[in-house]
Amino acid sequence: MAKVTVNHQDIAEIDVGIMALLAVEKDDTPKEAERLLERILNFRIFADEQERMNLSLRDIKGGLLIVPQFTLAADTQKGNRPSFISGAAPEQAQQLFSYLQQFALAVYPTVQFGQFGADMQVTLINNGPVTFTLRTSKLQ
Repeated sequence: MAKVTVNHQDIAEIDVGIMALLAVEKDDTPKEAERLLERILNFRIFADEQERMNLSLRDIKGGLLIVPQFTLAADTQKGNRPSFISGAAPEQAQQLFSYLQQFALAVYPTVQFGQFGADMQVTLINNGPVTFTLRTSKLQ
């Protein structure tokens, strides 16, 4: 279960599925966004009959909630303040997020989105908890 609230109004909510926090970095492209979405949809992280991670979001027909989260692009290796130098400029990030929204709606019927640039309250019940990081720079 995951939900996004903006100004005391729920704007997106899923039951069983994946909440993906998305950061856009300077060198990200639409091609990488498409590849990342395909990875998310086909990533085998849900339990099969033997309780093994063997089913994808598509297999279980689960919900997908994509939440823009620029702070994930932070470099926290030095000092006490995060650096956002690798993050895309807001205009570039919003364009790529909008592109991803259009692509996602075209290829997966049960996708919802957080609101770019908004002060969002995000609620998540993380089953397991199971959490993974997927980076486009490592995807081929």
